Amino acid sequence: MDVDQAAPAANRRTAGTILLIAGLLLASVNMRPAIAGVSPLLGEIMADLGLTPAAGGAITTVMVVCLGVVAPLAPLLAGRIGLDRTLLAGLLVLTFGVLLRSMDGTVALYAGAALAGTAIAIMNVVMPGVVKLHFPDRVGLFTSLYTSGLVLGATAASGLMVPLEHATGAGWRVAVGSVAVPAIVATLVWLPQAVRRPHLSARQGHGGYRALLSRPKTWYVTVFMGLQSLTFYVMLAWLPTIFTDAGLPADQAGYLLSLTNLGQVIATLTVPAHAGRARGQVPHLVAACALTMAGYLGVLIAPTTVPWLWMVVLGLGQGASLALALLIIALRAPDAGSVTALSAVAQTFGYVLAALGPLLIGLLYQVSGGWTLPLTVGTAVVVVQLVAGVLAGRPSP
Repeated sequence: MDVDQAAPAANRRTAGTILLIAGLLLASVNMRPAIAGVSPLLGEIMADLGLTPAAGGAITTVMVVCLGVVAPLAPLLAGRIGLDRTLLAGLLVLTFGVLLRSMDGTVALYAGAALAGTAIAIMNVVMPGVVKLHFPDRVGLFTSLYTSGLVLGATAASGLMVPLEHATGAGWRVAVGSVAVPAIVATLVWLPQAVRRPHLSARQGHGGYRALLSRPKTWYVTVFMGLQSLTFYVMLAWLPTIFTDAGLPADQAGYLLSLTNLGQVIATLTVPAHAGRARGQVPHLVAACALTMAGYLGVLIAPTTVPWLWMVVLGLGQGASLALALLIIALRAPDAGSVTALSAVAQTFGYVLAALGPLLIGLLYQVSGGWTLPLTVGTAVVVVQLVAGVLAGRPSP
C-alpha cells in the first residue's frame, strides 16, 4: 500500500474507532434511565391509571426481575449473532419497550416495562464482553467509561423526568417515553458497528456453562456481584425513610440520596482504570467495601451528623464496588464469549440475591421497630461482600 492509499485507510480506521467508542458510551448511558426514570413520576402514573401502591411498585419490580431471569439468554444470542449485534438488539428492544410503556392502558405499561427490562438484561450481560472483544488491552479504562455512563444515565433520568414533564406540559407519558430518544440515537451510532461481519471471538458462545459453574472463582464473583447490588438497592429503597425517621425534612432526605451519585461517578471514572492495570484487585475491593461499610455505619450511628459526608463516602464505595464487579467479570475470563457467560451467571444469581435486600431490611424494620437492627444486618452483609471480593479479586483462576 502506497502513501496515497495509506492515509485514507488510517483515517477510516480512526473514524471507525471514534464511532465504536461513541456507540459504546451511548449504549451505556441507556442502561438505567428506563428504570431510574419511573420513580419520580410514579405518583402521577398511579393516579392516572388507578394503581395501588403495590401495583405501582410492580412496574420497577417487573424490570428488575427481568434483569435476572433474562440474563442467561444473552450468551446464547451472542453465540448466534455476535456480541455487537446482540447489543444492537438490546437497544432496539429497549426503544420499543419504552415507547410501549408510555402508551395508553395498564397492559401496555407492564408489557413495555417487561420489554425494557429484557433489553437492559441483555445489555448488562454483553457489555463486559463487548469491552473485552474490542479493547482487550484496555479493559480497565473502558470499564471505567461505560460504568460512568451507566451512573450518569441513571442520574440524569431521575433528575430530569419531573422538570421535563413540567416543561412540556404533556403529562407523564411524554416524559417516560422521552427515554426512547437517547436509545434511538445510540442505536443509530452503534448500527455501523453491528452490521459488519461479527468477530469470531464474539461467536464462541458461553464456553460451557457446566465448566463455568464448577469453578469456585465463578461463585466468588457472583456473590460479590449480588451483595454489592443488594447493599446498593437497600440504601436506594430505604435511605430517605431512614433520614426522615431521624428527623430530617423529606426534601433534604431526597437530596442526600442523590448526593451518593456524585461519589459513584467519581469512583466509576477512576477506580477501574487503575485497578485494571494491577494483577489482582484485592486492595481496591477492600477499599471499596471499607467505604461502603463506613457509609452504613455513619447512617447507623449518626444519621443527622454530617449526613452529606456519609452519602459521599457511601457513593464512593458503592460506585467502586459496581465498577470492580464488572471489571473482574471482564478480567477473569479468557475471551469475549467466556466473559459474556460469566457475566450472565453473575448477574442472574446476583440480581435474584439483590432483590431480597430491600424486602429483608423492610421486614427487619417492621419487626424491630427501628433502624438499628436493619442497618447492623446491612453492615454485616458488607463484611460478607468483602470476603467474597477478596476471593474474587485474586488473580488465580
